[in-house]
Amino acid sequence: MLPSRHTEDLLLGMWELLQQLGAVPRRLIWDNEPGIGRGKRHAHGVEAFTGMLATTLQRLKPYDPESKGLVERRNGFFETSFMPGRDFTSPADFNTQFSDWLIKANARIVRTIRARPVDLLEADKTAMLPLPPAPPTLGWINRVRLGRDYYVRVDASDYSVDPSVIGRFVDVHADLSRVEVRHGGRLVASHDRVWARAMTVTDPAHVTAARVLREQYQRPRPMADDPHDGLVRDLADYDRAFGLIVGEVA
Repeated sequence: MLPSRHTEDLLLGMWELLQQLGAVPRRLIWDNEPGIGRGKRHAHGVEAFTGMLATTLQRLKPYDPESKGLVERRNGFFETSFMPGRDFTSPADFNTQFSDWLIKANARIVRTIRARPVDLLEADKTAMLPLPPAPPTLGWINRVRLGRDYYVRVDASDYSVDPSVIGRFVDVHADLSRVEVRHGGRLVASHDRVWARAMTVTDPAHVTAARVLREQYQRPRPMADDPHDGLVRDLADYDRAFGLIVGEVA
């Protein structure tokens, strides 16, 4: 289960599954959806992702359910065999229960193939490609100037940041579970990512720091000594400089 259908989350989810598999299929098949691409164009970041994996991407034609019948049948199997009678406390709980259930389901003999899927997995992996030596750069990545409200937006929710960096550029990075903000390499915010929309996530420490800064700003500052105190220019020096009167400038 993914928090959204945006390209950033779809690629993060695919990368997590490939890591669990330990190999890369030579061809990835996607439904025709905006998060992956429409028409002849892929969404931003998709080509870089497939290029890093050295694999190809095939997007199905719209309104062509026959071409993805295998996937749809598996989804229907999950809905009728896994979902009924279960309760979930969070998306993480859903993914944990689903992963545990798949271990049991893949150990059963499937009538159509007359074998256990887990026994055929290694044969399939031998025909796949290895994982890249370095992980691809994925997730929500943005660089913004922190506003006076000291919040940054990821997807459709706002997250608080240390108000000491208000007015400065900060680097925002988010994956499927965490949202982190850094300024000059220093971590200035770290939150659990929320999946609901239009949420505001606030760190109490940031509220306290903002209150202290606000009080310091509103407090009257003591008058500093005038560095020019006692230095009074004789106005007649200007008259002498312009030749209006006779004499030398002091």
